Amino acid sequence: MDILQAVVLALVQAFTEFLPISSSAHLILIRWLLGWQDPGLFFDVALHFGTLLALAAYFARTWVRILGLAAGREVLRPDSGDPDLDLYKNPRMLWYLAAATVPAGLAGLLWQDLIEARLRSPAVVGFMLIAVGCVIWWADRRSAPRSDLGSLPLYAVLLLGCAQAIALIPGTSRSGITIAAGLLLGLQRQAAARLSFLLAMPVVLGASLKTGLETLSGSEAMAVAYGPLGVGVAVSAVAGYGVIAGFLRFLQSATLAPFVYYRVAFGIIVLVLASTSGLQESLAATGQDG
Repeated sequence: MDILQAVVLALVQAFTEFLPISSSAHLILIRWLLGWQDPGLFFDVALHFGTLLALAAYFARTWVRILGLAAGREVLRPDSGDPDLDLYKNPRMLWYLAAATVPAGLAGLLWQDLIEARLRSPAVVGFMLIAVGCVIWWADRRSAPRSDLGSLPLYAVLLLGCAQAIALIPGTSRSGITIAAGLLLGLQRQAAARLSFLLAMPVVLGASLKTGLETLSGSEAMAVAYGPLGVGVAVSAVAGYGVIAGFLRFLQSATLAPFVYYRVAFGIIVLVLASTSGLQESLAATGQDG
């Protein structure tokens, strides 16, 4: 792998991890179309680590506030108009987020191998791109946004955690399914996206640590070119930060319709290409979804 490939794959990862369009499907297709070799699971983990750094940097103040509230202290109390202000209505948010992480964690431990063996096919990816796109469209049109994160009850956060577990199925999109669930539970668009990103941090961290440690125990990590690896982490982190900020600003005044249309069109392309054996082999070898 050279630097250019690392930059391209990192940019694809950064955009598709946070936008509701599925990261794994795009990484598979871009490699297949350009004829690039799969850089290996260790590189995929590194890109996920880069997007995790983006989440940590963007929501650093938010996490400090959540931790402070859990300890009974109002730390860095925001000014009026700051989206974090709603957190002060719900000082138990840390425990809610911890509880919501359990469904995805259990699903990953129990069914990850089964999903990779049975559901990692172009037909499944194409179907899920279209199906979840329709769910997002329905949720975006049907919902009557009335709530912020401060008024979110525990059962709603647990339902969001269960929705996040569905993202193990390739083509789903972690952000897409959780934002849709948040909208159906009455959250405003931006609040649903913020909660989706907060929920993503522990799940992405856990999955990256698990996969990274498993990979390091083998020989693959020794074969990685550390120059492109470092560039990939840096680009995915910087670009990911920009995507998070831009997406949240976009949701202040726009709907999710453009992402729905994109998912449906992309899903049709994947299904059309599903008969190509090269795509089938690329999909069988890919890693996590986003």
